Amino acid sequence: MNAIVNDQAPTGPADAPATQPVPKGPRTPKHVLKKLGASDRAVRFAGLAAVAYLKLVRATSRITFEPKNPLEVYGAFLPGIMTMWHGQHLMAPFVPSKGFNLKVMVSRHRDGEINAVIAEKFGYGTIRASAARTPSRTLEKGGLRGFLEMKKALAEGVTVAMTADLSHAESRRAGPGIIALSRVSGRPILPIALATSRRLVLENWDRTTINLPFSRGACIFGTPIAVPGDADEAVREEKRQQLEDELNRITAIAYERVGGKDD
Repeated sequence: MNAIVNDQAPTGPADAPATQPVPKGPRTPKHVLKKLGASDRAVRFAGLAAVAYLKLVRATSRITFEPKNPLEVYGAFLPGIMTMWHGQHLMAPFVPSKGFNLKVMVSRHRDGEINAVIAEKFGYGTIRASAARTPSRTLEKGGLRGFLEMKKALAEGVTVAMTADLSHAESRRAGPGIIALSRVSGRPILPIALATSRRLVLENWDRTTINLPFSRGACIFGTPIAVPGDADEAVREEKRQQLEDELNRITAIAYERVGGKDD
């Protein structure tokens, strides 16, 4: 694995170099499982280890929120569809979620099992689905079932969370699925961006960010986006681009708040 290390600690006599090489190794949790043997026990161990690590990061980091009390400001938009870029999803448990029910969409792939364990330990429900790269693969990938489960959850007053970009397709390009979910459910999309001053950025398709302990952190809530129920193809594309632009805008703000630039 080649990775980019951004090591901007909140305090200390000297900053570490912004970039340094890291020994080669498995690139993603999926590759780790392949090396360990993807048994249920290995998956659960990996998930529990991730939970312990994320709690360490949260306990040792100073995270600020914009707005300061996001749920007071965004409460009127709940239940909603929380979303962020795929590469930032490891920091999702840091998003304030007290006071409302939340279910997160996790992949049906083996590495998705790790995310399911993490969600469970942080008190979230899960919806199992995978984003299809083409419409013809929706049923094959389980995307339709997940879509209907999210629509049902929203109708029952449960907020759902999913990444905006298509898995393993194109990083930081908002997909049509989340736009369709907003249109048929009548619920708004709530863009969120997260960043920490100290982080490891993997050189994979979504440039997964592993947030490091003893960081400054920022969680930025963007402008809610609603998709009309009668939106035609042109309006849906307009809303998709609006979501993409808003996520990029608040991501840049998040990195600015922690004293750096988007990797």
